[in-house]
Amino acid sequence: MGHSRICTTSTFKIGNERGGYMFYKVKNVQPLDNYKLLVSFENGEIKKYDVKPLFDKWGVFKDLISIHGLFNQVKVDTGGYGISWNDDIDLSCNELYYNGV
Repeated sequence: MGHSRICTTSTFKIGNERGGYMFYKVKNVQPLDNYKLLVSFENGEIKKYDVKPLFDKWGVFKDLISIHGLFNQVKVDTGGYGISWNDDIDLSCNELYYNGV
């Protein structure tokens, strides 16, 4: 099964004044109750991200419910460009930033 990266970083290319692209890199992620995440970004912002809407949109995310303890195993990917639970379930940093509150 391939990666399910939602809204990959290539989807959210935002030019900056030097013509480069801005990524809101993740510094830390903490699982919360009710399938929510507390995400800290390198720019100092902190947002909550609700994973529940993804259960119906992307079937692989249902594993976070059906596999006991998997949701709590979330970790920041190398470089901070996203988070992941395993090789099949991950989210990009910009998905978390733009859709977190």
